[in-house]
Amino acid sequence: MFIVDSHCHLDSLDYDKLHQDVDDVLAKAAARDVKFMLAVATTLPGYRAMVGQIGERDNVAFSCGVHPLNQDEAWDFAELRALAADSRVIALGETGLDYYYQQETKAQQQAAFREHIRVGRALNKPVIVHTRDAREDTLAILREEQVEGCGGVLHCFTEDTATAGKLLDMGFYISFSGIVTFRNAEALRDAARYVPLDRLLVETDSPYLAPVPHRGKENQPAFTRDVAEYLAVLKGVSLDALAAATTENFSRLFHVPMTRLRDADC
Repeated sequence: MFIVDSHCHLDSLDYDKLHQDVDDVLAKAAARDVKFMLAVATTLPGYRAMVGQIGERDNVAFSCGVHPLNQDEAWDFAELRALAADSRVIALGETGLDYYYQQETKAQQQAAFREHIRVGRALNKPVIVHTRDAREDTLAILREEQVEGCGGVLHCFTEDTATAGKLLDMGFYISFSGIVTFRNAEALRDAARYVPLDRLLVETDSPYLAPVPHRGKENQPAFTRDVAEYLAVLKGVSLDALAAATTENFSRLFHVPMTRLRDADC
């Protein structure tokens, strides 16, 4: 079995108390069949530090971008383009809009979101999108910037079935995190049942949002299996089938050859 954690923040885990080092995290994940992960940046200095910390590995790829909640300090669009052109980078982001925490940076968020999509289209690399309390603006910008030119994923999906349908119509993939296992997430479970198996991804967003039965603990890539197991039941398929489908979806969206994923399984 081969499971991919399509969105984690490997640089933000607790290496003082819970994990010895990155190798320790990866070994714990592999023991539960989570054998590849996408390490996601939230600032440009953070991207450079993350790559330095993790290094080049067969089983880790990188994204490069500036999170919508990190728009209060100026950054250089040209630097984003240069860093994202690196062959180790397979996606732009995470990017998007978050009006829940920061209404005052709406203009900066929107400009940055558009630039991430434009860089993604120029480099033929998909965008990883975060949205919170910004559904209509998020969908509008995706349409206006012709996101179909690079593709993308709405990560840590918490929207409704109608929103899922609009994203699917744009060719988007939809990724579910541990939130789908939470007791009060029935509407989200309805959306998970609705999303076709060939457009589904699984993630942890670790160190955040640990799934049941790990709630209250730091999340980690190993827990992707818990999300996958839960989604398999929701979708009425075996865990093997869900793992195979989401791995193939990851390969297709992020242009990661299945041969590379198989090499990571050695």
